[in-house]
Amino acid sequence: MSINQIQDEIIEEFSMLDDWMDRYELIIDYGKGLKPLPESDKTDKNLIDGCQSKVWFTAELDTTDAQNPKVIYHGDSDAILVKGIVALLVRVMSGHTPKEIADAELYFIDKINLREHLSPTRSNGLAAMLHQMRLFALIYQSAVK
Repeated sequence: MSINQIQDEIIEEFSMLDDWMDRYELIIDYGKGLKPLPESDKTDKNLIDGCQSKVWFTAELDTTDAQNPKVIYHGDSDAILVKGIVALLVRVMSGHTPKEIADAELYFIDKINLREHLSPTRSNGLAAMLHQMRLFALIYQSAVK
């Protein structure tokens, strides 16, 4: 599934919920389904700067398909709502080539009105998470050339 197809799927899931309390609950449910990050990866090196909560991201390059290596993201947070946002980002970005990730326009965030329902510090944290994910993709993109 492409990044845009996944985004469209998320937009569809959120469109069924009018109330933002229900949408927050959905985000929290996504977080509950996120595979926990091993404690050994919860280091300062993997900590995202600019987040109000603690958020960790790691990435690895899956070279099973040598012609199209894919970036696999893992993330976690100590805050339940933020963990759900991490789960959404991992769902959209993980499993795609570095180029696809670097070139992706992430429109789902605005389409579901997520940014406007976050506090300014959480919104800054979201931007920091996206920035780090793109950095990982760019690093891997230069490595596979």
